[in-house]
Amino acid sequence: MSMLRLQKRLASSVLRCGKKKVWLDPNETNEIANANSRQQIRKLIKDGLIIRKPVTVHSRARCRKNTLARRKGRHMGIGKSEGYSQCPNAREGHMDEENEDFAPAAQKIP
Repeated sequence: MSMLRLQKRLASSVLRCGKKKVWLDPNETNEIANANSRQQIRKLIKDGLIIRKPVTVHSRARCRKNTLARRKGRHMGIGKSEGYSQCPNAREGHMDEENEDFAPAAQKIP
């Protein structure tokens, strides 16, 4: 098998994707190995010897399961809170500027 590292790098640059997404035809390794310029790589892409792989699907099943559990109150204990306890938007983990009344004494500006 030929070293096709250069060809893969050039192809990923031409296709504007990562090297992981580049597929080189294993039956045409000799022809691909001869290509050492971007122009030759473009020709191989046009001929179908080099292909950009499709995007892998990220399943949301785990996320949906966790969301349903959160609706029941799971994963919502005291250890999951962000921000201080009197924060008006405690679930969002930040304090609004207009609600400065609830800020702790150390953060109040005179």
